[in-house]
Amino acid sequence: MAASLRKNIEKTINKTLSDAAFEEFLKLMSEKSFEKKDLLIEEGSVCNYIYFIEQGACYSYLTDQRGEKHAVQFALEGYWISDLYSFFSKAKAIYTIETLEPLKVLAISRENFQKACDNNSCFDRFFRILIQNAYVSVQYRLVKTNSEEAEKRYFEFSKLHPDFVQRIPQYLIASYLGIKPQSLSRIRKESARKK
Repeated sequence: MAASLRKNIEKTINKTLSDAAFEEFLKLMSEKSFEKKDLLIEEGSVCNYIYFIEQGACYSYLTDQRGEKHAVQFALEGYWISDLYSFFSKAKAIYTIETLEPLKVLAISRENFQKACDNNSCFDRFFRILIQNAYVSVQYRLVKTNSEEAEKRYFEFSKLHPDFVQRIPQYLIASYLGIKPQSLSRIRKESARKK
């Protein structure tokens, strides 16, 4: 079960971990399972974990004043997900994370996250890169959402994340891209007709 985690870390830091180092890291994580539609964290509570997805799919979202959900992040096998604002600040979570499929994760607590970073520079580097990449991704998405047409955003998203297009409901993809579900449906129909 931990093979995908090790592969994820080694690919990110571009370095092979020793068995001992990886085993020490693994001891800091706990296995958790969730059913479909379970919440890993709910907006307003404190997020105490960062999750590595071993199996299944989930997404994070925020809820606006009208009660509408706005998708922020999707996570499938090999992805990490959390409410980093809450995790690092210990403030109330701004996102809810909900499962879309039954989910198996490896979770690391705030305390164990700090231990991992303090005890081995490889893990400090790994999490720095992970968080750096997440920040860059959010900036890129903001620019694209505010500067490109909906059709172009969808096609780029589907090219970059074909696995998401297959497993994430279309209304959530529309929400993530800032597109009305009807518009996304029209874009997909027109695209299918052109093929």
